[in-house]
Amino acid sequence: MPDTPSDKFYLTTPIYYVNARPHIGHAYSTIVADVLARRHRLLGDDTFFLTGTDEHGQKVQRSAEAAGIPPQQFTDEVSATFRGLWDRMGITYDGYIRTTDECHKRGVQKLWKVLEERGDIYLSSYTGQYCVSDEAFVDVPVGAPCPECGRTTETITEENYFFKLSEYQEKLIDLIASGKLHIQPEAVRNEVLSFVRSGLKDLSISRTTFDWGIPVPGNPKHVIYVWLDALANYITAIGYGSDDPADKAKFERYWPADVHLVGKEITRFHCVYWPAFLMAAGLPVQKSVVANGWLLFEESKMSKSRGNVVRTETILDAFGDHYRGSLVKAGQPEPDKRDCDLFAADVLRYFLLREIPFGQDGSFSFDALITRYNADLANGYGNLVSRTLAMIQKYFDGKVPDSRIALEATDEPTILAGYGPEPPGEKEEGLMVHMPSEAIALEAAFGQDVCRFRFARAFEAMWLFIGLLDSELTAQAPWKVVPGTSEEWMLQHRSRVLYLGAESLRIITALLYPVMPHTTAKVWAQLGLGSIEQAARNGELKNLQWGGLKPGTKLGPLAPIFPRADKGLAQIMTDMENPTQSTATTNAAPSAAPAAESAKPVESATAELTNAAAAESSANPPLAPQITIDDFAKVDLRVAKVLVAERIPKADKLLRLEVDLGFEKRQILAGIAEYYAPETLIGRKVVIVANLAPRKMRGLESNGMVVAASVGPDGAPVLAGFIEDVELGARLK
Repeated sequence: MPDTPSDKFYLTTPIYYVNARPHIGHAYSTIVADVLARRHRLLGDDTFFLTGTDEHGQKVQRSAEAAGIPPQQFTDEVSATFRGLWDRMGITYDGYIRTTDECHKRGVQKLWKVLEERGDIYLSSYTGQYCVSDEAFVDVPVGAPCPECGRTTETITEENYFFKLSEYQEKLIDLIASGKLHIQPEAVRNEVLSFVRSGLKDLSISRTTFDWGIPVPGNPKHVIYVWLDALANYITAIGYGSDDPADKAKFERYWPADVHLVGKEITRFHCVYWPAFLMAAGLPVQKSVVANGWLLFEESKMSKSRGNVVRTETILDAFGDHYRGSLVKAGQPEPDKRDCDLFAADVLRYFLLREIPFGQDGSFSFDALITRYNADLANGYGNLVSRTLAMIQKYFDGKVPDSRIALEATDEPTILAGYGPEPPGEKEEGLMVHMPSEAIALEAAFGQDVCRFRFARAFEAMWLFIGLLDSELTAQAPWKVVPGTSEEWMLQHRSRVLYLGAESLRIITALLYPVMPHTTAKVWAQLGLGSIEQAARNGELKNLQWGGLKPGTKLGPLAPIFPRADKGLAQIMTDMENPTQSTATTNAAPSAAPAAESAKPVESATAELTNAAAAESSANPPLAPQITIDDFAKVDLRVAKVLVAERIPKADKLLRLEVDLGFEKRQILAGIAEYYAPETLIGRKVVIVANLAPRKMRGLESNGMVVAASVGPDGAPVLAGFIEDVELGARLK
């Protein structure tokens, strides 16, 4: 993708499914899109950046039923968490689409009618295995798990409308093989081509077994398949389906999309189904689909079902508090919450793009986040800013010095050419006069790499340059008085060294702006250059030339940019993701102990009940304080069947259970491993507290609590059960 203005640039994130709150996997795709949007805006492109939420389908309907609220209320609440998080992080989206928006419904129904009128839709019936989690029929035997997600499939027979996908096989092969639809990375492109060449079947595009979706025009007992509904957001968000002339002009302006950013698990929908729908409707196909890898935590993809998600809010809160405390300790004014949030967002933005080669899976850990932050931002870029500007403040009364020598760039860069070789060992005048050329070479390479998703490569070059500059500053030592030199010589020496540093920082900061917009704005202001946002709008951050920082420019107020983080911050974030719960329970008498004593960690929610009961006298345990019927009604007790039971490594008391509630499956950790062999629990019906807040233990998330009686002096748990056959999901009242 060229790093040059192309007049318009339309990019999208996937629209995020509202069955769960956002985590940093969602943030990763959105951050990449925001970086690209900011880069293209500063290049002068008319940029439109779209994100939003996918809100229809059986999975959402069941989640809403489980929550006891209407689907619209459920989607309103979850969608608001996504939008609120993006706003908190300073994401500069131009459009936020919801598939429950009326404009979207109107556009989807228009697309359906066009496909129907062109003869690409027909009515038939179908029996097959359906994966509710993926909202898709899958080609597996009855009772077999979904090949994509591993969850149990359901046998469904229903009347469906079908799209003639099979007729587009050769067109899709040509589209992808020719590069007209550019798919990257290469491995994903090859997988998509292999899928298409293996043969395409016509695609079921309606459902009758649930009603939470957009009705099929003319046959409202059918709802439109969630993927046809969801994919159309890319055109409905920019006016497709509207009769308003302004909306029509907007669609003509921005479509086709320049980039669809997606997770690698949904490339088939974006690279096969979506272009086929577009071709069938007579619309241009999107230009490119770019797939990012997964964020792995404990070597597994982050997902709610695995219980290993890391919330973005944890990082914003922890690093925001670190920033606030560090500034106050340094005697600076206390920053407001918005300032702290945006600082922390910049830290996360840099880490994800620097640490994970785009398109590949990458591991996330709090320790790695802090290590990278300290090494690159606190000790690298931040330290260079601090020491350079502090010396300008000290030796030149806070005004950028004049230096004709530093303006004389050599013709060719030598150090950063090809991002190597290592800098020469002797750092004298020769290296210093090369630095302007190195800065201009960095500017050209960095912008190209960012727009081609080569973020890790771009940052490798950037921090090589920062390291060179820092070494040069140390070697030239402008703070030292060289014996036998005149004051005039020292003035000139300091002028050229510190101008070299300050001007290099201007170029570095301009290049890093799309990646870390908030912290670079602070550096820009400290350089005396005013608003970096205004500079971006004015075109001052593109086509950077050496000498743009004018001598005599008055520096702004100086303050720390990236205060060093203590390793203890990792434990703080871990604790925030694994909140402890009080050992007090409804079976225990009230205690006058201090809160800090009652908040010690326990192995599981089940253990909280059994341990508290064991502490009582086994003969005549006292009753808990009286409650009202309204208090009891708040506890949602449900019947569930154990599907999976297994031990957890290095946790003697815990079992990991997967239970079926009839309307959904979930993971629960239970402290019963000392009393129940896992294999004896498979197929057993149990009672669970279904509305207990999730909690993390041993790196896994537990979504509920298994109910057990506490028997004997040791408080041995005995699981509650039934003599009669009780349907799954039934509520105990």
